Amino acid sequence: METTQQQAGEPGTAERRRRELLEAADRVVLRDGPKASMNAIAAEAGITKPILYRHFGDKAGLYQALAVRHTDALLDSLRAALDAPAERRSRVESTLDTYLAAIEARPQVYRFLMHPTEDSHSVEHGFDVGRHSAPLLRRLGEELAEVISERVDLGPDGDRLARIWGHGIVGMMHAAGDWWLGERPCGRAELVSGLTDLLWGRLATAGDRADGPGF
Repeated sequence: METTQQQAGEPGTAERRRRELLEAADRVVLRDGPKASMNAIAAEAGITKPILYRHFGDKAGLYQALAVRHTDALLDSLRAALDAPAERRSRVESTLDTYLAAIEARPQVYRFLMHPTEDSHSVEHGFDVGRHSAPLLRRLGEELAEVISERVDLGPDGDRLARIWGHGIVGMMHAAGDWWLGERPCGRAELVSGLTDLLWGRLATAGDRADGPGF
């Protein structure tokens, strides 16, 4: 079991321990999806639940830490797709495919982050995963808006339009991806192609910003 002395430790010990606990939480989420409980995560980490609370406060705190962890990784992948040396349509397709590939590869993690458990008896008091997913989508929307604003010439009101586009594209990716992951009505490539067709009209005609990295 973890002790207070072990938690204090040398510089970096607390950060390393927090990372280890998040990795344990990830393993439980991969197994249990939205039904992942604090009890199960504590058991996986080899600690008691009060010690888990000491690190994260409550399940909402643990959820936020996991959301940041996975959103950071997803954003890194999306930026890499946007920066790839390819023509614009290919990069749009690659960016959409990167998002869909991420939720397809770890569907239980996606469901934990985006959906409350269907078993209401297993939900810790006062916590609803669905209520906490909006900030994650908002962050993705703002990040994408910043990329669009930096790269695409949208005229005098470009910054505001970039935010409209950023949040709209994230909403489309989320809604379409959620439906696709649940029903699998088509292959991933077909979904990517269809969504790119939907986006392509204005993107095809908008020029690059003269002072930006190009898109």
